[in-house]
Amino acid sequence: MSHNTWIHRSVRAAVRPLVATPVTPNHLTTLRLAIGIAAALALAHGDDLWRHVGAGLFLFAMVLDRADGELARQSGKSSPWGHTYDLVSDTLCNALAFFGLGVGLRAGDYGGWAPAMGLVAGLAIAAILWLVMTMEKHHGERAGELAGTAGFDPDDAMLVLPILVWLGLSDWLLIAAALGAPAFALFMFVLFRRRLGG
Repeated sequence: MSHNTWIHRSVRAAVRPLVATPVTPNHLTTLRLAIGIAAALALAHGDDLWRHVGAGLFLFAMVLDRADGELARQSGKSSPWGHTYDLVSDTLCNALAFFGLGVGLRAGDYGGWAPAMGLVAGLAIAAILWLVMTMEKHHGERAGELAGTAGFDPDDAMLVLPILVWLGLSDWLLIAAALGAPAFALFMFVLFRRRLGG
């Protein structure tokens, strides 16, 4: 993952005043986790207003996810534990958001399948985390990251969640996540298997 994406650049100046304070990157990660959980709960509520609130909270949590890394780099407070905590928090927020979205759409066209579709997407995201952590165990920190391009990295794809929710395309988002997240997990498995030497 690049550390110079558009989102990173947007938070860089904002975190600079925190460098000389007692605020640590792990504090921001914890705040990100709490807001990510709140986003999932709002998405699970089931009405449009709460879904839109959940999308906004999720976007704020994404910004905080970039801010914790920026603060770690600017303050020199990076640590292996903090890196793992960041990865796990990021995964939990993303996985819970899709599960929450599925629960919230249970009264819609997909009915009882909606929570299951959200769960499938969430489990695929968890599988990707396991693959990344396996790569890092064998090849060192950041070995499981994919390169970014044009100011975006693969994790920025999660921006589609708030955008599509706000556009009223939550149903399409859910089915895309239920199909796309497992497909991406399979892609990562094939890629990492090659990197690990088969």
